[in-house]
Amino acid sequence: MHYIIKVFTLLILSSSFSATAQQDPEIFEKFTSKFYTIDGYKINVEVLGSGDPIFFLPGGPGNSHDYMQGNFGHYYKTNTVVFFDWLGRGKSDDAKNTSEYSVEADVALIEKLRKLLNFDKISLVGHSYGTVPAQAYAIKYKDHVDKMVLINGFHSGAMWQANCDSYNHYAKTHFPEKWKQVDSLRALGYISSQEPLKTVYGNFPTKYIYYHNTSLKQNAPKEKYRGWANAVYTTIIGRDGDFDVSGSMINQDYRQQLKDVKAKTLIVAGRYDGVSTPEFAVQYKTFMPQAQFEMFEQSGHNPYLEEPEKFYSILDTFLKE
Repeated sequence: MHYIIKVFTLLILSSSFSATAQQDPEIFEKFTSKFYTIDGYKINVEVLGSGDPIFFLPGGPGNSHDYMQGNFGHYYKTNTVVFFDWLGRGKSDDAKNTSEYSVEADVALIEKLRKLLNFDKISLVGHSYGTVPAQAYAIKYKDHVDKMVLINGFHSGAMWQANCDSYNHYAKTHFPEKWKQVDSLRALGYISSQEPLKTVYGNFPTKYIYYHNTSLKQNAPKEKYRGWANAVYTTIIGRDGDFDVSGSMINQDYRQQLKDVKAKTLIVAGRYDGVSTPEFAVQYKTFMPQAQFEMFEQSGHNPYLEEPEKFYSILDTFLKE
């Protein structure tokens, strides 16, 4: 689903804002990049505010931090907020070898940043792919996580695969004319990261997969930035990841360990989410019964945009408890 995710990112960041009073159209100008050298690479980190620290983890994998900052930057008024670009994404350096991109490396970077910034405990807010390293971190470093928020996420590589299958079924049944091209190219052995399949697959209409309300718009930063890193996606999810998930993602499975997570956790799902589908999202109620689970009945993959009053009310209350 990576080209779909890329299109989604460009959609929400490309036009004027018209969603909620929670948003500050000048939020990006309030943050300043600081580059930390970690394992020989410069990593972009943007910190603002005071109080209990919150790390915000963007999706993709391949997205920069910008869209999370646009939606959650205002929490600098109550907390120390930390936005950063993982290796190979946004303003951070590219790896010398793409094999350095992995879920495990992303988890390790969170811990290195926690130590560099001298925080004892941190809270994690992850969206989409960002929920994957968030859960892995909360399992591995449970004594260093205060709260965790999982927004439209994935509890396993199996769930990621199931949702790719769900999207492909939607694309096939709703756009059969286009899907004939996909079938023809797949029969010739093309994989999803290869042209021309890459372009054909990326041209499917995606708005109903990500949005229940398709008129949503949001401001973008004024400065140019790398919003999507394809090499990262194809390494972590696999070269044929739109059909057959591989990479380090397929090896992730937190289902048996989630019940032992010590961090107070809020789990958010969208009834119309075509990426992290409700069929699998509700399984969190079984795997993590101690968590607070919230289904947003009028949202797709982005409840903070589609039902902002409800979303921020719940998040504010959760963070203050």
